[in-house]
Amino acid sequence: MVYILASKPYGTLYIGVTSNLAGRVEAHRNGRVDGFTRQYRVHRLVYFEAHAEMYEAIQREKRLKKWNRAWKIRLIEEMNPEWKDLSGQAF
Repeated sequence: MVYILASKPYGTLYIGVTSNLAGRVEAHRNGRVDGFTRQYRVHRLVYFEAHAEMYEAIQREKRLKKWNRAWKIRLIEEMNPEWKDLSGQAF
């Protein structure tokens, strides 16, 4: 899974990849992931996409991280125009 977390609508964004989205989002929320997401309080799951292979997910994550901010926001809003926390829908 490739996922995007946000601090708030149009706030700070974080892009990651995991094989266990529920566990990873919970870890971010509970501060068990050191670094960026804890420092900037980026805990709202606003976008995710599944991939059949982890290699594909990693490649997609790398591409998304190179995108400019406007493209990332457009991608989020195509799936989640209200920037709702999707963690209940993703698991």
